[in-house]
Amino acid sequence: MGDVYDEIMSLSKRRGIIYPSFEIYGGVGGFYSYGPLGTLLKENILDVWKKFYVIREGCLLIDTPNIVPYPVLKASGHVDRFTDILVECPKCKSKYRADKLIEDQGLYVPEITLEKITQIVDAGKLKCPSCGSTLENPREVNLMFRTEIGFGNVIKAFLRPETAQGIFVDFNILYNVNKKKLPMGVAQIGRGFRNEISPRQGVIRLREFNMAEVEVFFDPGQDDHPKFDDLKEEKIRALTKDDREVYDTIERLYTSGIIKGKLLAYYIALTKKLLVDLGVNEDKLRFRQHKEFELAHYAKDCWDAEVYLERFGWTEIVGIANRSSYDLTAHSKASGVELVAYRALEGAKKVKETVVELNYKVLGPLLKSDLKKVEEALNTGAYTIEGDEITVKVNNKEYKIPKSSVNFKEVERNIMVEKFIPWVVEPSYGIDRILYTILEHNYVKDDRGYAYLRLKPYVAPIKVGVFPLVAKEPLTTIAREVYEKFVKDGIVAYYDESDSIGRRYARMDEVGTPYCITIDHQTIQDGTVTVRDRDTRKQERLKIEDAIKYVKERVYYKFDF
Repeated sequence: MGDVYDEIMSLSKRRGIIYPSFEIYGGVGGFYSYGPLGTLLKENILDVWKKFYVIREGCLLIDTPNIVPYPVLKASGHVDRFTDILVECPKCKSKYRADKLIEDQGLYVPEITLEKITQIVDAGKLKCPSCGSTLENPREVNLMFRTEIGFGNVIKAFLRPETAQGIFVDFNILYNVNKKKLPMGVAQIGRGFRNEISPRQGVIRLREFNMAEVEVFFDPGQDDHPKFDDLKEEKIRALTKDDREVYDTIERLYTSGIIKGKLLAYYIALTKKLLVDLGVNEDKLRFRQHKEFELAHYAKDCWDAEVYLERFGWTEIVGIANRSSYDLTAHSKASGVELVAYRALEGAKKVKETVVELNYKVLGPLLKSDLKKVEEALNTGAYTIEGDEITVKVNNKEYKIPKSSVNFKEVERNIMVEKFIPWVVEPSYGIDRILYTILEHNYVKDDRGYAYLRLKPYVAPIKVGVFPLVAKEPLTTIAREVYEKFVKDGIVAYYDESDSIGRRYARMDEVGTPYCITIDHQTIQDGTVTVRDRDTRKQERLKIEDAIKYVKERVYYKFDF
């Protein structure tokens, strides 16, 4: 007998929400397609997300490529550190992700490392779920999809594992667009790619997935948010890095030092508000702080918004991390281009700095059009000196120049503005997981045993069903006219005149349609229709224009904070 996951996925496939891809060829693990209703549902989730981050927060919305050149991801650390530990079965040749297998088999390992996994494997403690044989050969594997750009002298590249790097490398452009003001939020919605070892968790673990990420650049000396007071009383369930369960306001979690940063605390509260407004069950939502050994290579502090799912238990759907200045520092060093911001000082400040003076007569003919790039790299410190030669690194390319052609001169001067590398707080949303969570948390069965989705009206893929009571004139003509009025107002409506009215209601309930309007014989007499509410199943008679207004007032997201 199946569980709720099976029921939801059966409904999703039958009604065109989400289903496995490439099924006529046997399917490929980790790939799912969105059907017509699923695509509308996903877009509605993203519309609310954009209202929070682009409209309310004023973030700059951008769109960068899915394919990322090797040097970018080498600099970011993904080439060396975006890995999982793989173990394999010598008998059936199945391969597994070691940390998930350890978790599934009830083994306690406080810190997952290759050394500890090797000890467990050598002791024969990890068994193959498929055939029961002892697993072997633990090793780290990089999870990025490799590709190439061009032909002949190809450029090595990857499908991006996150959208964030496209934002970081564009920092200087975006900083200027934002009139050199911080904090500056930059938002991006797009696909991420992760070559999962053994994606056996359906829509929870995908190889190609939808992300919505924000990078909030800020001065670490001004760790605040102008709207913090709007959310300071928001309460969250927190599981701290020392495994304490705390339920308190975001303000007290920050002032007590549990959350390391006011800006980070604000975006945790905003995430909670957004998820609940989308339809995530607050009683099945918590925020878990990463332990020290769990932190990503770029993170100072990180919290996961986790939801409880019947089959998968506590599951991450959002990560909110303080990435410090890691990314901008790494890309500045690797590219030779400064990625910095500027802050005004209250008074003059005396500083010592190294000024680079070039012998242009020597370096001009040697470097030609690359001279400016090399000069910028020298000013950012992206060079090494060995003997009489200086090696300058620009975009993963090395230039050898004579040491005698460069004069490093230390000067002292007064400044009124100083440059610094901004820090970053990043809320990163897994849209596919959020969508599935909304389906599960709003999947209910009524007193008749009928299953339906109790979706928020502004999230539901179809906002209103419009039906003639019977498929006869003039009811069908009037119903069509009502349907067209919704369409002209940009509201997704569904016209249906087939089967009994009860079956039509049931079909709409099943996919979460919040309202149904029925044109009946009384409509001909007095111009009224019935408006049916999905959750209460109660019907109200209203004039046609009032019924349309009634629905329109309820199907758009409105801020209440």
